[in-house]
This record gives sequence, C-alpha cells and structure tokens, in this order.
Amino acid sequence: MLILLRALRKALGWVDFVVLTAVVYLLTYLPWRGRHPVAGLFHAWCRSFVRALDVDLRLHQHNRRPLPGHYILIANHPSAFEDIGIPALFDVVSLAKIQVRDWFVVGRISIAAGTLYVDREDADSRQQVIDVMVEAVSAGRNLALYPEGGCKGRRLHDAFKSGAFEVSMRTGVPILPVFLHYEAQDDFEWQDPHTLPDKIRHMMFTVNNRANYHVFDPLLPGDFADKYQMKAEAFRRFSEWNRRFLE
Repeated sequence: MLILLRALRKALGWVDFVVLTAVVYLLTYLPWRGRHPVAGLFHAWCRSFVRALDVDLRLHQHNRRPLPGHYILIANHPSAFEDIGIPALFDVVSLAKIQVRDWFVVGRISIAAGTLYVDREDADSRQQVIDVMVEAVSAGRNLALYPEGGCKGRRLHDAFKSGAFEVSMRTGVPILPVFLHYEAQDDFEWQDPHTLPDKIRHMMFTVNNRANYHVFDPLLPGDFADKYQMKAEAFRRFSEWNRRFLE
C-alpha cells in the first residue's frame, strides 16, 4: 500500500510539475525590463520539482539568533539536487556554471529567473562575476553559491574559493552557512560518468528520500580582518559539520 501511495504521489507531482513548467517556460518568451515575472515564480517551480522527485526536503534551523533578511548563502555541493533544493527553501539568486544556460528547458527558465553564471575554467570570468555578484547584492538580492567551486563529492572538498567572502566584505552582507546532508548519499551524489537524467532517476527511486538542510548562525563581515580570515572560519565550521553529520 505504501508503495502504491508513493507511486501515486509521484505521478501527481509530475503532472503538477509538467503543467507549471509549460507555463513558466512560455513566460520566458515574454519581453520584460528589470526583474522578469519568471523570477517571482521560480521558488514555486523549484518546490514543484522537489515534489515531482518525491524528495523529503527538511530544513533544520540550528541558528541561535533570527536569520538576517539579506544574506549570501553558501553550502557544500555534493549533488545536483541543491540547484532546486536551495531556491525551494530560500529566496535567492543562484550562481551556476555557464553550461546550465544551455540545458534543455531548464536553461531558459534559469536565465529568466535571474541566475548568474560563471565559466569555472576561465580566470577572467571568475573575476568578472565577483563584480556582478556585488552589484546583485547591492541591489538587495540574496545570493546562493557553493564555495567548493562545483560538485566535489559527498565529503567536503579540501578548500573553499574566495568569491563569496570577497562579496561579503565589499558589501557588508553576512554569509549564511547551510550544510547539506543526503541520507542516501550514493543516490544523490553526482559521480562521473552520471548524467543529469541518471541522477534524476536515482533520486526518484531511492529507498531513502530524506534531504537535510542544516542552517546555522551567519558569519558577519565586520568580525573578520579580510576575506581570507572569513573563508578560513567558514571552512573550519563546514569541516566540523562534515564530521558531525557524515562521519
């Protein structure tokens, strides 16, 4: 009975997602100055995608103080799921690799939603996107990015990039750390030579669909001498959470 109920929930989720995707995709062709209407629907579209995948997405608030209204969210990046999981829970504009722009259907939706892009292999692109992120944050947007610099596996990578922390220091906007923990790591982790359709299938049919997103107190730029000190503290905290949740 539980298997049938889950199958029915998935089927209904996909009907809802396909209909909403069709509407949002058609809206991307609507010319618009400023923030596109798709950006206002992107949160709902991501939540619909989460339901279609039948992922049990849980937000755990470990923060001792109220979260800031304006922030730069950073997270570890073991899976492709967080590309929809993070904006399903938080009002953010994401930084993504430039290849996402060319993804079927999703690419066009992400562009209209205001996603920022970077060519990770191009030093000039990596530097230019810092100014783009500063501009977005200064305009009042919340950012979401992954300081590991891409999907590095289920365990935390050995270093963080400096971009998020430079933006924080230049704008005075705090860093909001979110640690991601997928209980069925084999099904969620992005591994070569898996493709995106492979991972969607793995996530849909996992025997444990729980995704835990742990939110902690922000790092305030005024508490650090420079971006390097801030980055070191962020990495220390993520390393501690890595041991706590994954080891």
